[in-house]
Amino acid sequence: MAKVATVITNMFEDVEYTSPAQSLNDAGHEVFTIEKKAGNEVTGKQGETKITVDYGIDDVKPEDFDALFIPGGFSPDILRADDRFVAFAKAFMDAKKPVFAICHGPQLLITAKTLEGRDATGYKSIKVDLENAGATYHDEEVFVCANQLVTSRTPDDLPAFNREIVKLLEK
Repeated sequence: MAKVATVITNMFEDVEYTSPAQSLNDAGHEVFTIEKKAGNEVTGKQGETKITVDYGIDDVKPEDFDALFIPGGFSPDILRADDRFVAFAKAFMDAKKPVFAICHGPQLLITAKTLEGRDATGYKSIKVDLENAGATYHDEEVFVCANQLVTSRTPDDLPAFNREIVKLLEK
């Protein structure tokens, strides 16, 4: 089964982490959280979810994982200010490994300059950002691009997002 790296920090959208992580775990995959330092505790923006981080970004390599998961909320915007997380995300896209991003998650991929010529969706407030990054925006509950990149818009899209990320890892 797949080892899924999850880049996350404070102010992530609680359910956009917990629901996909549960779906991945239920399908037999391992989900690992990565932040600035192992052992840090991060809290969702709703205050419902607290996570003790598994790994610090300096302790992992993209080669250690089979897929990348980027939950939404404010977390991706915070993470993209750190070049280490940008390079980590870029490595997954460049290697054509599965990447799952929901809501504001694609912001990290925008900063990594990996969306040129790709198809994606995301929260409506980042539509123009996605287009300026060279992506074709699709206002759909889930969009799977090149059998690699899975994106969704909001927590309402989680059933479709979860279905497609699990399905992609079955291949």
